[in-house]
Amino acid sequence: MAKKKVYDILPPNVANKLENTIKSIDEGEKKKKEKINYKKPVVSVDKKRRFPLWEIFVGGFVIIILICVYFYNTLPEVNIQIWPKLETLTLQESITADKLVGEVDLQKKVIPAKYIEIQKDGSQEFPATGSASNDGKALGVIRVYNKVNPSTPLVLKTGTHFLSDSGKYFVTLEKITIPGMQKGAAGFIDVKVQAEESGTEYNIKPSKFSVPKLSGTLYYYGIFGESNSDMKGGYTGNVKKVTKSDISNAKDVLTKSLLSQARSSLGDNFSFEYIILDEAILDNIISFNSSAKEGTVADNFTESATVKVLAIGFKKQDADKFVNDDIFSQLQNNRKILEKSVDNKYSANSADIKGGKLVLSINSTSKNYQSVDLNSIIDLLPKKSADKIGAIFEEKFGSNISELKVNFWPFWVKTAPNNKNRIKVDLNFE
Repeated sequence: MAKKKVYDILPPNVANKLENTIKSIDEGEKKKKEKINYKKPVVSVDKKRRFPLWEIFVGGFVIIILICVYFYNTLPEVNIQIWPKLETLTLQESITADKLVGEVDLQKKVIPAKYIEIQKDGSQEFPATGSASNDGKALGVIRVYNKVNPSTPLVLKTGTHFLSDSGKYFVTLEKITIPGMQKGAAGFIDVKVQAEESGTEYNIKPSKFSVPKLSGTLYYYGIFGESNSDMKGGYTGNVKKVTKSDISNAKDVLTKSLLSQARSSLGDNFSFEYIILDEAILDNIISFNSSAKEGTVADNFTESATVKVLAIGFKKQDADKFVNDDIFSQLQNNRKILEKSVDNKYSANSADIKGGKLVLSINSTSKNYQSVDLNSIIDLLPKKSADKIGAIFEEKFGSNISELKVNFWPFWVKTAPNNKNRIKVDLNFE
């Protein structure tokens, strides 16, 4: 039997197949790697991206140049401050304010006046400031009997003493005549008496009285008296009393208060546009009454009074018309009045307040200056330096300007801008 031969090397056809298979596998692996490498980003480690510094620098420089050009043309301005030379004008005018006039008459120099009467009534209590030792003496009535026989009337003078059975003396306050006996009955008369001295001990109960000065005569036992009620009013002590000064001061205080109230009420009857001079107000005290007379013993007393205030007022604008007319008539050409400088002072030459007529004196002072046509002068100022601006104003106004200041802005500006809206001229009077 023939034996099979073993080969260490594959047969050619097998080897070719194996070689092709290996190549196929290698190519597949290669394509796979290439596919993977295609998707993977490639990072350059050797080269860096350049920052555009130069382009930014150039662009920024251009922007700065443009900004500078813009501000150079729009920021510059000049502010010119002028202080005109002021002249003072003084005027004096005399006019009449009359309640019978209805409107201002520049020819006759009269203006309407408003006449007002205001009345105030009031009362007030005041303290008494005087003091006195007011020793009160007891008072009462005694019935005096006449039992003298034969019957005869008896006259007792004022101040006749009666002695009470308790030893207190009383005196008569008037002259009396005691009737004689009638049909055996004693004649009698009632008479007012007052204690000889002050004090509460004279406030005695009903008593019997004798007439000491008749002692030793036929009349002593026939003339006597008795009281049927207590004597009253006897006391001692210091008390307040109303003095003449108290009444005078009270009148002064009360009337001044009422007059002040009446004057304050004038504002309710005259609007703010009216002027009321002190000389055009008349105070009247219509009545004054006091509840106590001088010497009255009292701690307080009441005063009442009635006062009236008469006043004439006139409108300021009416009076100012005369002054303004005079001012403008005396102004030279191209001069203007500084309105806030006008100062008119009013005083009364004479006043018939009850008649509603007032003669006024008006003293007026005002300041005026050379008028400045700002629009025309601004046309001359573009591109002018401070010296040339000063020369222009000097030529136009000369000594009519007391001071001139030229301020450029910003700091690098040396001439007025061409844009006239950036040129500002201000008049100053302070």
